[in-house]
Amino acid sequence: MNFEQARFNMVEQQIRPWDVLDFDVLDALQDIPRELFVQPSQQGYAYADLALPLPNGSQMLEPKIVGRMAQGLALKKHERVLEIGTGSGYATAVLAKLAHEVTTCDIDGQQLNAAQAVLKGLQLDNIRYQAIDGLNALPADARFDAIYIGGSLKTIPQVYNKNIVASLKKIKNPPESVNAVINTELPRAGSLPHFSKHTGIITPKNAASSKFSVIAATITKPMPTL
Repeated sequence: MNFEQARFNMVEQQIRPWDVLDFDVLDALQDIPRELFVQPSQQGYAYADLALPLPNGSQMLEPKIVGRMAQGLALKKHERVLEIGTGSGYATAVLAKLAHEVTTCDIDGQQLNAAQAVLKGLQLDNIRYQAIDGLNALPADARFDAIYIGGSLKTIPQVYNKNIVASLKKIKNPPESVNAVINTELPRAGSLPHFSKHTGIITPKNAASSKFSVIAATITKPMPTL
């Protein structure tokens, strides 16, 4: 199989039609060999518009969803991002191409190690790995500009209000609460899911408003739930 051609076709036929038009995101998706992140028996489907199974029973999100979520974060080269749910490591690689540093967390240490081996083989050295439950605990000394959640959530966990937001380096005065949107509505027939940008507005007391990005997958069909 010609993986390079399959990767090109994925970008042109799956990613772009989903309104992923950011050149940096498109370049990252074009550069990253997705076939290395799937199970050997699934390599023929590496660039298909499919969610693929992982050994621990979880799934890789479709490439177009990863692209749309990454675009929604609008990451800059100097920014740090927290990824909750490493999974295969494919989305981690995309984030690493877009940001200064990625801290990726997964509750499954074995899956995390497998992803780390692939990512290190690609010489992506701006990634930190943590075998923790990222929804309920944070890496030590964590300071982030954005948060990427590799699955669907119905509500924002309390840890966001108390811990994650306080760690975002853009915010000098930790707020009491977070107002962020994670869309769980089904899209209208024929329309695209609306998860290209979820922006939380944080208003600390006696301080100007600050913004941060939280991206989680919109529930459009059964998806891995964190």
